[in-house]
Amino acid sequence: MATYKFPHNFLWGAASAAYQVEGAWNEDGKGESIWDRFSHTSGKIDDNLTGDIACDHYHRFEEDIALMRQLGLKAYRFSISWARVLPNGRERINPAGLDFYDRLVDALCAANVEPFPNSLPLGSASSLAR
Repeated sequence: MATYKFPHNFLWGAASAAYQVEGAWNEDGKGESIWDRFSHTSGKIDDNLTGDIACDHYHRFEEDIALMRQLGLKAYRFSISWARVLPNGRERINPAGLDFYDRLVDALCAANVEPFPNSLPLGSASSLAR
């Protein structure tokens, strides 16, 4: 049986998607995303489930990072909710939204977990809720 080894610089990590983990769907100036609208439309989702609370990562990210450290993870790939950063889809930036991601990145760095934000560029039409 062959033995395979990961490269010495391989980063073990975790990944998430904003809508699936953040929750806080209508807090701190966040705008409505296409997923908020879809999941709040009757008949679109079984049992009318939504991401309104999800894993509550918005309020519990420090606990989540502590779990990453316990697991020995070295990286965290996360998406940015543009509805949280640009609540109207363009123009007005939401300082509370930027602050959340700033605190998240600072806490990851303090825990020696490398942040990998993954999002489309601001100019991409598909990255903004309409």
